[in-house]
Amino acid sequence: MKRIVEPKVLYFGTPVVLISSRNADGTTNLGPMSSAWWLAQSAMLGMSVGSQTVQNLMERPECILNLVDPAMVASLDRIALLTGSRQMSEAKRARGYRYEPDKFAAAGLTRSPGSLVDVDAIEESPINLEGRIEAIHQVGGPDSNLRALEMSVQRVQVRDDLLMNDDRYIDPLRWDPLIMKFTEYFAGGVPAYESSLARGWQMPPMRAGALSSGE
Repeated sequence: MKRIVEPKVLYFGTPVVLISSRNADGTTNLGPMSSAWWLAQSAMLGMSVGSQTVQNLMERPECILNLVDPAMVASLDRIALLTGSRQMSEAKRARGYRYEPDKFAAAGLTRSPGSLVDVDAIEESPINLEGRIEAIHQVGGPDSNLRALEMSVQRVQVRDDLLMNDDRYIDPLRWDPLIMKFTEYFAGGVPAYESSLARGWQMPPMRAGALSSGE
């Protein structure tokens, strides 16, 4: 039997990405997001126009997608409710967001200069995708704050141990992306870390013991 329901979010499971974009003062902003998918040499990214990341990319389209593996989950969660914008919506404030200009320091992550674009990558990220935003599309009607950003991927850097003998291929057994599923972190199909974002969204807790037991 199936029921018709109205889920609060439709995050059925997508990879977590940290987007590097350039602020007006030349510094790099990090934006966590989990609405990303790829088609050929393009990436489609879903974000709110109120985010500092989208504001940056509307004016300075170069960016780096720093893919996240499970070893980075604690660092990621430390900035899950931080924003690089001094202006934020009441909805964000209610979820516990606060302003933080240096998310690298807040997350405990290391800056690494981009090899193609003028923003900093994350050294700890096992895969970095450099490129630029080619188009920004409004999603959800004229009053929506949601945007779909089309990025052309122009350079890919991958940690050596994730490559197969033919370095055109990434080993799918070795690459284990951190997944966000209904605002909770998962790795290898099991819960990976307690999510600040889930608490901010007031999502119901998972079953007791699921995080520690991997059920």
